[in-house]
Amino acid sequence: MSHLLTDLTIQDALEDLTEKKFKKFCAALLDRRGEPRVKRSSVEGQDYITIAQVLVSTFTESGALRITLELLREIDCSEEAQRLGELPHEPKRISIISISQSIFAHVTEMIGLHFVDTHRTALIQRVSTVPPLLDELLDRGIIKQEGYNTIMAQATSQARMRELYTGPLNACGSSGKDIFYKILEKLEPYLISDLRNN
Repeated sequence: MSHLLTDLTIQDALEDLTEKKFKKFCAALLDRRGEPRVKRSSVEGQDYITIAQVLVSTFTESGALRITLELLREIDCSEEAQRLGELPHEPKRISIISISQSIFAHVTEMIGLHFVDTHRTALIQRVSTVPPLLDELLDRGIIKQEGYNTIMAQATSQARMRELYTGPLNACGSSGKDIFYKILEKLEPYLISDLRNN
């Protein structure tokens, strides 16, 4: 996930705070005992945009989201913490992967194209783990046994991916594509990372 997306996510959460709650957030950030510590001069008198940037530059992308959630809970802003991405009744540790997926899905939805549609050609050419990908899609109900057999009958990985795109993926809608994307992220993490960064 890019710095920009992380900054924007934290900015949105901080912007939702009242002035009083924002001051409490900044005070809690300065009082935080763990390392690395944030310099007082970096926080005092700054707006929410700058504070978001300070959080990311100090704690890294994943750390900034985790620290923001911790501090929001600490100052009794549980509603804002939930909106930032924490599910109720979950343990305090939050998965950066699930946050990055939801943010990425939201961004692609805003621009009107799903990731798997935007990178169709590259995915057809470069996905190498087609059989395990199809197994998971079958298990999740995205493709049926008949479609699975038709796709597996193709001679090459590229032909199988092309068949998958023209058939089941074309029909499954954005929720099906979200599942396809998550499976790809697990099976082909380096490919997905490369496509996301280009």
